[in-house]
Amino acid sequence: MSRSDAQLTMDALADGVVIADESGLVRVINEVGCTMLGTSRADAVGRKLGDVLLLQDQDGATWLDANQPYADLAIRTGVPEQAWLLPSGLEVLVTARILRAEPLGQITGIALSLRSGRGRERLDRERSDLVATVAHELRSPLTGVKGFVQALLNRWDKLNDDQKKLMLTTVNADADRLSRLITELLDVARIDTGRLSLYPRPSSVVILLGRIIASVAAGTSRSIVGDFADDLPEISVDPDKFTQVVTNLVENGVRHGDGLVTVTATRLPAGGEYDGVLLTVDDEGEGIAVEIRQRVFTKFWQHGVRGGSGLGMYLVNGLVRAHGGSVEILDSPSGGARIALTWPAEDRRQD
Repeated sequence: MSRSDAQLTMDALADGVVIADESGLVRVINEVGCTMLGTSRADAVGRKLGDVLLLQDQDGATWLDANQPYADLAIRTGVPEQAWLLPSGLEVLVTARILRAEPLGQITGIALSLRSGRGRERLDRERSDLVATVAHELRSPLTGVKGFVQALLNRWDKLNDDQKKLMLTTVNADADRLSRLITELLDVARIDTGRLSLYPRPSSVVILLGRIIASVAAGTSRSIVGDFADDLPEISVDPDKFTQVVTNLVENGVRHGDGLVTVTATRLPAGGEYDGVLLTVDDEGEGIAVEIRQRVFTKFWQHGVRGGSGLGMYLVNGLVRAHGGSVEILDSPSGGARIALTWPAEDRRQD
């Protein structure tokens, strides 16, 4: 490959590249590197690396002073990724490789890679959003638990049995809410890292749905009805995860709808990709516009003014697909939202 071809190849890279020789003079820099460092190839090539690599940390130290790649141990092969600031104030992630003619030999050059810190900024924002979400979601039930426990401790002798039972029931409900949130957060992390564990077994849809509807209905004045076909097959599902998914959807229907929430289960049509159950949850709310339906499955997505953690639909999508099923957002007959799930009768998890 000629020098011009090599330069064209490096100019095509998304990251900045700077290569200096054994004496610390810049020999190669690509277009992205020039843009990041505020220089041109003509001005940079032949100059000292320290005069071109204008990177500083928060204390004003330079990359060369902090890492001293030319004056270190012979066994050193590079500098791990570090965050540094450009003269413009933007953050870049810098990695360096120390070039040697042979192992433990004399340094023949330094190759640096400069990557935009925007990806890291996005991750930092996501972490901040997660912390804020967790803090907000935990605060409400914890406040309730603390308040009722404090009242019980201070006024135990003055409260009758019915009052004590009501307070303890509320504390128990808030504790269940905390437990569900913690489970959701752990499952989100497991989905992100590919470490989600499922324990599917043949299960009755009717029994599981009946329990879920009864549980959610006990905590709301809204009407929740189930409509189940007679020919439903058993599905291969982790019962706890199935309960988690459907509870999320029914509670969303209660939270965002203004009337009836309907849970329907029918058998998938014969001749399809697989046998199983089509489950739909319909509400009578405002619905979800077609143009934003794909965004519903992203983390921290929230719709309307009634809040929530913003993790529910991300989790629903991840858990259903982990079982080999599918999720789709449609319009309900009333104009609200319909969430349609397919659950396979056989184990369709990917190895």
